[in-house]
Amino acid sequence: MPRPLEALVHLDALQHNLAHARACAPDAQVWAVVKANAYGHGLTRAYEGLRAADGFALLDIAEARKLRELDWRGPILLLEGVFDARDLEACSRLGLWHVVHCEQQIDWLAQHKTEWPHRVFLKMNTGMNRLGFTPQAFRNAWLRLSALPQVDEVSFITHFSDADSDKGIAQQTDIFLTHTADLSGERSLCNSAATLRHAHDPKVRGDWIRPGVMLYGASPDYPEHDATHWQLQPAMTLRSRLIGVQHLQPGDTVGYGSRFTATQPMRIGVVACGYADGYPRHAPDGTPVLVDGQRTGLVGRVSMDMLAVDLGALPQAHIGTEVTLWGQGPHGSTLSIDEVAWHAGTIGYELMCAISPRVPVQALSGPHGAHGPTGTPPASVAA
Repeated sequence: MPRPLEALVHLDALQHNLAHARACAPDAQVWAVVKANAYGHGLTRAYEGLRAADGFALLDIAEARKLRELDWRGPILLLEGVFDARDLEACSRLGLWHVVHCEQQIDWLAQHKTEWPHRVFLKMNTGMNRLGFTPQAFRNAWLRLSALPQVDEVSFITHFSDADSDKGIAQQTDIFLTHTADLSGERSLCNSAATLRHAHDPKVRGDWIRPGVMLYGASPDYPEHDATHWQLQPAMTLRSRLIGVQHLQPGDTVGYGSRFTATQPMRIGVVACGYADGYPRHAPDGTPVLVDGQRTGLVGRVSMDMLAVDLGALPQAHIGTEVTLWGQGPHGSTLSIDEVAWHAGTIGYELMCAISPRVPVQALSGPHGAHGPTGTPPASVAA
């Protein structure tokens, strides 16, 4: 029997979250952001749950090519544009839209020979200070692009740095709208946080929203709001089983470095999951875990292949009992990936993307949350 650790991708949760993003921004089109192998969920699997999107946004031409092989014929946007002049040939061949954020990318377009003019999104740096033209340089960039026969249509895009916090988006929105006010073209401003918190304002939601992590059922502004507050459903479950049980006496320690010391007699369970699988090594004692759908906590340092949990309040737990590291548990239980990440001092995005290639992944096509005993293949969609 294989090692009892697996990740499940809930396709109906992806469908639900996409529909919710659309409901947050009426009249806007939706880019489903599937960069980083669909936030660790697998591009092919996520595509099955997100194909109702108006377009897909990502970084890599290889992933764009995979979407075309999956028979996606709609728009695909390269969020960082091209990285080399030769990439424009692939954009022409695959019909890709791409962001333009620097003068060199305009130079490459000007030298590009193509029969099919490109659709581009000109990016403004409104305060994030990663990619994009400054507001002062934006109009000249637009004039250059508009004059090129290689360019069919110019749209406008920016990215918010603080849509998930009280600082908000007002200043960046004002900058963007002021410097695009008299320019014709579609606009895209909203990431997940802005979609959930601000897309009710038509000036903010623009023509295209770009939901990312919300599609996968995590909250972009946790712990202020959790996924349930935003009516999101977790799209990934990481689950395993107990593979060992130990009985400790006062003074006994657990794991490398003896980080945890028992102060009373206690029972602990050993779980087949470790940092080589993507579970955070630095997760502290007390990080929540579900055992047979009941909450307990991590004890001791996470090792490469195993971690330990407190079974003091779970006398029925035994070798083979199901353990949920995050996501959908048995008996209707749920453990938020955001909560696990918060205990570990990181964010849900990182945990999704950190799932190791050695962890088998199944895509569930049945009712949301439906799954059989760990190790028993449910109805699934091929990876």
